[in-house]
Amino acid sequence: MPSFALPAELTLDTATAVRRQALSALAAQATPWEIDASALKTFDSAGLALLLELRRAAPLQALQVHGVPQRLGDLARAYGLDFLLAPVVSQP
Repeated sequence: MPSFALPAELTLDTATAVRRQALSALAAQATPWEIDASALKTFDSAGLALLLELRRAAPLQALQVHGVPQRLGDLARAYGLDFLLAPVVSQP
């Protein structure tokens, strides 16, 4: 399954570069796209915006996010965007 690993930091300062890398890595791949979020340590709402954009860009909305830190899941729920992370494999 095609995948892209998110970096340790996904903030407003890094989101544009990560977006380019993710779309480049995933665009030529078959679906579903798989995002590995297990390295994420520092993130803000720009990270959620990127995941939303990737969900929209994925063919047939086929995007799976794995290794989601608990705090990112909490942030997604607070914004009503927890659907972005389904199915989720959470980390403490």
